Amino acid sequence: MFINGAFVKGQDARLPIWDHGLLYGDGVFEGIRAYAGHVFKLDDHLARLVDSMRGVDIRLDVDSVALRELVCEVLRRNELRDAHIRVIVTRGIGRPGLDPRNCTQPSLIVMAYPFPPLLGREPIRMISASLRRKAPYAVDARIKSLNYLDSILAKLQAIAAGVDDALMLDLDSRVAEATGENVFVVKNGVISTPLLVAALPGITRATVIDLAGDLGHAVQERALTLGDLYTADEVFLTGTAAEVVPVAEIDGRVIQGGETGPITAELIADYQALVTSGQFATPIFASRGRNRDDD
Repeated sequence: MFINGAFVKGQDARLPIWDHGLLYGDGVFEGIRAYAGHVFKLDDHLARLVDSMRGVDIRLDVDSVALRELVCEVLRRNELRDAHIRVIVTRGIGRPGLDPRNCTQPSLIVMAYPFPPLLGREPIRMISASLRRKAPYAVDARIKSLNYLDSILAKLQAIAAGVDDALMLDLDSRVAEATGENVFVVKNGVISTPLLVAALPGITRATVIDLAGDLGHAVQERALTLGDLYTADEVFLTGTAAEVVPVAEIDGRVIQGGETGPITAELIADYQALVTSGQFATPIFASRGRNRDDD
């Protein structure tokens, strides 16, 4: 992995406890995937990372070209062709206190590791969490921050209920997203997804919207309630870590007989074909050789 200017093995990585990413969750990150020797939509992810940094006013003195090369170099050094990549930027190391001026230099971490789809490939069961998404009343949903505590608390509710994941609503009781994925609904052949008021503008979300349009499906971005999900013909989630995931049940309501719906299945197949095709992708091994010495 790469951490603050050096490539090191994962077990040797060190970050001072005074880093404000640890002390206060003061930082942002991106989760990215590589398939078959290519990083999928790397530039889109790095652009969103820059937007997140701007949103919290972290100023990293590394441009997108250098970041792109860092991601590929970490993959090369680990000889990974299929992997999940995490790029983390924190406020940096500084004395305790919330004042961001205590930190003079952001910390930059890039790591990569094998990682199967986060929620598996079979239809999942969900509950609606009692926790509410705080965006946009506190932290803007467009900022992919290190602080995922609301998602973690919702995930704990899902675990306690014996299901796979939880849906989160906004403060107006509209559907926002799952604990780490965007939500889609299919009803009478029309695909709908929540507005980006309290949901992250997902790269996979945008990709699936484009794929659905190419397949001739109408896609709407609109306010959705739990009732829309309970009565849907199909429900599925999207995310870089999770990919495209069918939903079998929400709060005890069975969707599509608990099976993967036809439109969801079509989108899963097309998404897998796209991410392994090399389109919208940055080749990992194009410019430099691999190094077996570092992780």
